[in-house]
Amino acid sequence: MAARLLLFLALVCLQAPPWASAQQPEQEATVIVKGSAKIAETDQSYVCATMDWWPPEKCNYNQCPWGQSSILNLDLDHPFLAQAIQAFDNLRIRLGGSLQDRVVYDVGTNSTCSPFTNVSNGLFGFSAGCLSMDRWDKLNDLFQKTGAIITFRLNALDGRHNVQRSFWAGKWNSTNAYDFVKYTVSNGYPVNSWEFGNELSGHGTGARVDAKLYGKDVTELRSILQQLYRAPLSQPLLLAPGGFFDQQWYTQLLQTSGHGVVSALTHHIYNLGGGM
Repeated sequence: MAARLLLFLALVCLQAPPWASAQQPEQEATVIVKGSAKIAETDQSYVCATMDWWPPEKCNYNQCPWGQSSILNLDLDHPFLAQAIQAFDNLRIRLGGSLQDRVVYDVGTNSTCSPFTNVSNGLFGFSAGCLSMDRWDKLNDLFQKTGAIITFRLNALDGRHNVQRSFWAGKWNSTNAYDFVKYTVSNGYPVNSWEFGNELSGHGTGARVDAKLYGKDVTELRSILQQLYRAPLSQPLLLAPGGFFDQQWYTQLLQTSGHGVVSALTHHIYNLGGGM
């Protein structure tokens, strides 16, 4: 398979553009593929799938494609789902997306666990939503049965307020995230990595947060993880910021957080456009 792919790429590179065909005659070429030589290797969990938060009411271009496919309403008992995950061997599943910074975890709270609803003044046009611990239990039952590797993306806007256009200010309220991670650890659910926020870097997407403030908050999250995951070898990865790359913003984040806080920097690239 690798040899055929390399051959295809080589032939594509050798193909002359249309404008050049009239200027110079075609020439034969010999392509030699050394299939025995390994030039790169990818991690076993390179393939990743995302489970998003969008409710059925999410529509674009007169289409509402999400249906029953979100973290909150996907049919977890469908046999095709488990089979698809197992077919990849160690498939990494990333739980998060645009609405993650409006998710309340229904643990240690006295409020009603309400679903996302359309609101004109809400982030991306939706109110806050809720993840019940019953649903979290069922999700982890699926993950443990299939051997999936889990990255969970946490709400990084809790406690902040929108002050101007897309700019959000104020200190992150870590209480709900602390209770949720504590519940996860106490139940032995293996989360490989926790990621802080969604596309809040630089100019942001819908919302943005100052890099220095973000760096202080991610430092607090690292402290929470060290407190709750007491065995050194059990420490999960802490990923951030999961947004579009802005060199100045990323630099300020790392200067503020310091060494050993963020395990890996993450950024988003949409070469085919939003959502691709």
